[in-house]
Amino acid sequence: MEEIARITENFAPLNLAEPWDCSGWIVKSGNKKARKAMLCLTVIDDVYNQAKALNCDIIISHHPLFFVPLKYRDINIYCAHTNMDCAKGGTTDVLIKHLGLKGYGQGFLRYVDYRVTVGEFAEKLSTISPNMRYVNNLGRKVINKIAFCAGSGSEFIEEAVNNGAEAFVTGDLKFHTAVESKIVLFDIGHFESEIFVLKVFENILKDYVEIVYAKEKSPFISPF
Repeated sequence: MEEIARITENFAPLNLAEPWDCSGWIVKSGNKKARKAMLCLTVIDDVYNQAKALNCDIIISHHPLFFVPLKYRDINIYCAHTNMDCAKGGTTDVLIKHLGLKGYGQGFLRYVDYRVTVGEFAEKLSTISPNMRYVNNLGRKVINKIAFCAGSGSEFIEEAVNNGAEAFVTGDLKFHTAVESKIVLFDIGHFESEIFVLKVFENILKDYVEIVYAKEKSPFISPF
């Protein structure tokens, strides 16, 4: 089990995590060697039941549990959250890579220099998020520099603007944030922006443990 933590933390050191975060061991129920690991974004009852049914020794998640139900305490659970968000090659980087772009930056934000029309970029994002929505209060036609933050990143909009971004890609945008924005905002959804991070976990751990993916989907349903 310690090997799983060591490998993950070599890639995404725990000192990158926010002080409030619970990255690291959520449940450590034994020290035996992990043979099979289930990867997921979020540990919920359904994911726990899948892991037990498939005889997984450990669940590795992106989102932490701040409260651990008693029944989860019979399986190892490890999380890499904000440390994986900030790590080079982590949550936001893999999103950008999936779009065929190349980013740079540090902390939670990444930037892409990419000249494209707003409409064309919206179409590109819709390939990974069919329910993507965007804000363009000033009617901008072309963007040249785009900031990215997978997950809920609206708190970083001002920082993105100060660094010259003309557009920002994230999830979980609120109404007042949108209505007041002076740059183009793309909300591709929390789930859709982060799901690609599971491939990062697989790539760093596949030589050490059998990997299975939890069956997960966004809780939001489109009526169309």
